[in-house]
Amino acid sequence: MSEISRLFGARADAYASFRPHYPDDLFAWLAAQCPERQRALDIACGNGQASRPLLGLFAQVLACDASVEQLLANPDSQDLALFVAEAQAQPLADHSLDLIVVAQALHWFATPAFFAEVTRLLKPGGVFCAWCYSLMRIDSELDALIDVFYAQTLNGYWPLGRASVDAGYRDISHPFNPLSLPPFAIEVSWSLEQLLGYLRTWSAVQRYEQQNGVDPLLHLTPSLRQAWGDAKQPRFVRWPLHFLAGTPK
Repeated sequence: MSEISRLFGARADAYASFRPHYPDDLFAWLAAQCPERQRALDIACGNGQASRPLLGLFAQVLACDASVEQLLANPDSQDLALFVAEAQAQPLADHSLDLIVVAQALHWFATPAFFAEVTRLLKPGGVFCAWCYSLMRIDSELDALIDVFYAQTLNGYWPLGRASVDAGYRDISHPFNPLSLPPFAIEVSWSLEQLLGYLRTWSAVQRYEQQNGVDPLLHLTPSLRQAWGDAKQPRFVRWPLHFLAGTPK
């Protein structure tokens, strides 16, 4: 198992509780681009945030992850076909899928071998879509605190691949006919505790804690509380989504 799988598996419950959900309109748009809607696959599915919204849009929805712990954290997963698999080695037939999605994970395995596997799996006219989001935006004061935490406190603790998220996946080469998506974004109303719970799911936070024996959020939390004001008062939080999408050539 890779380090990334271990990191996310170790906090699978927190990941399920605090990672934000994607807009329903995104999945409806993707389904509308597919000539057929028989089978969709969510690769590196985590707790199923990009799997469950596909239910009802496709006859069968498959979801895989390299982390058993992440799969076990899937709530109400009886309608999903879940299985353990590495992203670049899928136990599925050639040209058997209408849609493949990868949510906030492509940067960990964006290799020629992975894209060759996607090409093998998709039907002619099938759609591949991966997306990512980087830093949330709340207001100027909170944004500045989180930006410093991200770029300075956690500098050197992000696993390789994170730079592609900051680049909005523009640095990743792929073999597909490109597909442009509308400007979708994640938008939530969160309390401060929900924000802190989300920050604890960051892979760099986990690496920092493992290597230094201290939670790096202990130093950030007092400043966040002061900037937030009433900790129970929800704030509007937004993450623009960035896409790498296309169809096989």
